[in-house]
Amino acid sequence: MVMRRSLLGVLAFSILGATAATAAGPNVVMIIGDDQAWGDFGFMGHEVIQTPHLDRLASQSLVFTRGYVPSSLCRPSLATLATGLYPHQHKITCNDPPPRLARGEMLRQRAQQIAYIDRVPTLPRLLAGQGYLSLQTGKWWEGHYRRGGFTSGMTHGDPQRGGRHGDVGLKIGREGLQPVFDFIERAGGRPFFLWYAPFLPHEPHNPPQALLEKYTGKTDSIHVARYWAMCEWFDQTCGELLGHLDRKGLAENTLVVFVTDNGWIQQRDGPHYAPRSKRSPYDGGIRTPIMLRWPRHIEPRRDEQTPVISVDLAPTILAACGVEPTPEMPGVNLLDTEAPKQREAIFGEIFTHNAVDVHNPASSLMYRWCVEGRWKLIVPREPNVPDRATELFDLAADPHEQHDLSAQQPQQVEALRRHIDAWWPAD
Repeated sequence: MVMRRSLLGVLAFSILGATAATAAGPNVVMIIGDDQAWGDFGFMGHEVIQTPHLDRLASQSLVFTRGYVPSSLCRPSLATLATGLYPHQHKITCNDPPPRLARGEMLRQRAQQIAYIDRVPTLPRLLAGQGYLSLQTGKWWEGHYRRGGFTSGMTHGDPQRGGRHGDVGLKIGREGLQPVFDFIERAGGRPFFLWYAPFLPHEPHNPPQALLEKYTGKTDSIHVARYWAMCEWFDQTCGELLGHLDRKGLAENTLVVFVTDNGWIQQRDGPHYAPRSKRSPYDGGIRTPIMLRWPRHIEPRRDEQTPVISVDLAPTILAACGVEPTPEMPGVNLLDTEAPKQREAIFGEIFTHNAVDVHNPASSLMYRWCVEGRWKLIVPREPNVPDRATELFDLAADPHEQHDLSAQQPQQVEALRRHIDAWWPAD
């Protein structure tokens, strides 16, 4: 299979040696964490949580510490990973239909939400044209796995049997990885795409007892201890997956991509997330490390300056596999080190948990946001978030967004607002 994309474009990044992609293209493994804050990894500097397997992956990867997802809610974020489109483009913006609907109407609108995945190219469908097999495991909202173009999968998506956001697929990781190992065996040397999106460290926070005991003595909050233990449990499952690639001799020709779907800040006095994390426009909800490992093709290094975003992952994966991204994909190829530096800004959008109108993304919009260099602007949208003001943060000086500078920097606010409106006016 001849790579369609120019090698100059695909390989305009730092390469160890002169080896180009194999004729069949690399296998692709997407590891997608679920509800974990951007700093809650050893390689990101957490002083307590231990993530040795992901630390090792980071040491072998191109790591963008300023990675983002456009939305801090799992369903739109995951749909972006599958399609390379912003939520307002793929129209999967909210987890569920409007609340308080009769059951029949709720099921009808849920089916209408799911139907949007049928109308856009997805990574599994695009890669299938190059002979790739694909497997869905873990979190998946869009009905049966085949609707996403996967050739194999775990999720049936039938609401009559509990299908909503993964059903049987949510067992992966928590109950072992045998379905992944079986799929790799069945592939028999054909290139494959693996969607590993375990329900980890997501609630319920019920880690193995040994891990819970390990962290109980490190904090005076049992809720924090449980969450920390879940982070290490997730890491352990990643180690099982990466170790299997090593044992099968597949690691050298596999592109491993790591990202989380959204952030999480654990409450100290309760089992749920704290404000300014999940479902919020703050970095606690939308920032994530993004890692890319492809031995002999991607030079391991750490980029702590360049903002990148998960819409970049689809074009990056496609470029590595010799497939042209669709014209609608707004992301850049991260294998070209200059591409993310040449754009002015990255953007995102936060929506209500339940849709206002499943066919109109703007109806459910709460915030639009923009990161340009050190600056971040958050623009609220009424009526979904009344009485909220536009906020501006200097992320270099204030990474946890404690000091709103919008009153002191009106020109910066206006410049970023113009960029946001040019990106998506949401009218």
